[in-house]
Amino acid sequence: MQERNAERTKARILAAAIDEFAARGIAGGRVDRIAEVAGCNKAMLYAYFGNKDGLFDAAFSASVAEYLDEVGFDADDLPAYAGRVFDYFEAHPDRLRLSTWYRLERPHGQPLEAIVAVNASRLGELQRGMRRRVVPRVFTPVSLLSLIQAIATSWSSMNPEYGADEPNATMRRRAVVVAVQKILS
Repeated sequence: MQERNAERTKARILAAAIDEFAARGIAGGRVDRIAEVAGCNKAMLYAYFGNKDGLFDAAFSASVAEYLDEVGFDADDLPAYAGRVFDYFEAHPDRLRLSTWYRLERPHGQPLEAIVAVNASRLGELQRGMRRRVVPRVFTPVSLLSLIQAIATSWSSMNPEYGADEPNATMRRRAVVVAVQKILS
C-alpha cells in the first residue's frame, strides 16, 4: 500500500510541476508552490526528483508521454498527424508553453531520453515511409518533421489580431494545418 501512495504522491507532484513550469518556466517555477499544490513537503519532492532541474526533466518527460499517447504518429498520413498536433495544443496550450520553456531555457542542456527516443522513432518511421514512397523525398526526415510541427503549432504563436476570435477560426486554422500535404507534393 505504501508504494501506491508514493506513486500517487509522485503523480500529484508531476501534475503540479507541469502546471508551475508551464506558467513560469524553469527559472520562475518555485518548488515551494509545487509542493503546496501537490500537498506534500519540499523534502519529499527532493527525495523523489533530486532537485528542481530533475523535477523539470521528469515533468517535461511526463508531459511528452501524455502528448504521444494522445497524438500518436503515422508517417503514412502526415496531414492527419498535423491535425492531431494542432488539436492537442489547442486543447492544451499550457503544454505548448511548457515545450517553449524547455527550448528557451535548455537550448544546450543534456538531452532528455524521452525526447531522443521519440524523435528517433518518428524519424525512423519517416525514413521507412520515404523508402516505400509513401512519404515524398522533398525534405530530409528531420526537416520534414520540423516543418510539420512548426506548421501545426504556428497558430498558437500568432498575435490575437490574426482573427482567432472570428467565427469558425479554429476550424479554418486547422484546415490550413492539414493542408501540409500540398507542401509535400
